[in-house]
Amino acid sequence: MIGSKDALVLILAGGVGSRLNILVGHRAKPAVPFAGLYRIIDFSLSNVMNSGLTKVGVLTQYKPLSLMRHIGGGEAWDFTGRTRGVKILPPRTGEKESDWYRGTADAIRQNIDFIEANPSRETLVLSGDHIYHMDFDAMIEFHRHKKADVTIGMMVVPKSQIHQFGAGIVDDENKVIDWEEKPSVPRTNLASMGIYVFDTRYLLRALALDRNEHDFGMHIVPRAIVQDRVYAYPFYGYWRDVGTIQSYWEANMDVIREGSGISPQEWGIRPNVSADGRPMDRAPARFLSGCQVQSSMISAGSVIEGTVINSILSPGVRVEQGAVVRDSVIFEDAVIEQGALVDLAICDKRVRVGKNAVVGFGDNKDIPNKKHPTHLYTGITLIGKEAAVPAGMKIGRNCTVGPQQRGSEYSDLFLRDGDSL
Repeated sequence: MIGSKDALVLILAGGVGSRLNILVGHRAKPAVPFAGLYRIIDFSLSNVMNSGLTKVGVLTQYKPLSLMRHIGGGEAWDFTGRTRGVKILPPRTGEKESDWYRGTADAIRQNIDFIEANPSRETLVLSGDHIYHMDFDAMIEFHRHKKADVTIGMMVVPKSQIHQFGAGIVDDENKVIDWEEKPSVPRTNLASMGIYVFDTRYLLRALALDRNEHDFGMHIVPRAIVQDRVYAYPFYGYWRDVGTIQSYWEANMDVIREGSGISPQEWGIRPNVSADGRPMDRAPARFLSGCQVQSSMISAGSVIEGTVINSILSPGVRVEQGAVVRDSVIFEDAVIEQGALVDLAICDKRVRVGKNAVVGFGDNKDIPNKKHPTHLYTGITLIGKEAAVPAGMKIGRNCTVGPQQRGSEYSDLFLRDGDSL
């Protein structure tokens, strides 16, 4: 008998992630830094590792290089050895755009040879851009107990949010009897987490039926509910899709908010501390005389002379004397110079905020970003990778400053609410 530990894992990590705006201008969404030490995909990879599963394929597509460098050979998650491994699976690109992944089911279909080369009783399909902690071994055992063809990880969400998800209607045995894909008028608040266990032989047959069926939620699952055995696996822990700037910021803030339910260290989430050849296990953070730190996470290698309140700082961040960082997420090796203020912002790697500059100026958070009003509308301002904010500049709310912007490219020292540079 094949044990549940032999299930094949396929992690979908190829989406554009455009709602994360300039944070995904040069990296795949699952490679976006999170909570100081981690990348988003570390949560899925660590859940797989902690569940004892050892055969993993990661399906990449858009801007995959940083993700590929981060995963490497899988050493950080113990995916190396004679019977274990992680393989990067890009699209089988050809001359036509249609050769790229066109949806979740199409992505799996393009890798049928990988599934067939790694025989397994079940295939576990995950997303690489969710923050959560889950025991997949228990889910696979549930799948077997129900003699299911498909099992979907599902959880209760507020009905006001259900339009973002596939929604399942279940009977007393947790069998899914009806399905609504992103319903505008929902009949249920039970949402799909984008986590599937398939009987492998069933999955191969389902993918072969109609090659125009590109998506699980839109095509494969609704047909399976009518014809076959589909069950909902109930999940009650912390889970968040961090596909928008707002949800990404909120999830980071949850890490430092007591009682939120998220705890990467307790969950056993493992980062890759040596990715990109830049070791993340640096010397301990230094807190110099006169600094103030409240309700924040400060990563190794950081130097704090100023004030940090309710913020997350990645390794190597420097906050100079008199500078204030508040309600913000600051990526690796950023510098907040003397007297500067960063308020409700996300600053990418190696950003430099000049002396006495303000990022997040003023109190009006209600003017959305003019170019991307659905991305930035709650006051959060984004500063792109390696951008330099000139000394004395004031950048308003819901603004974006693109990667590698330098002082000579600023027309004046004031960027108004909702503007982009």
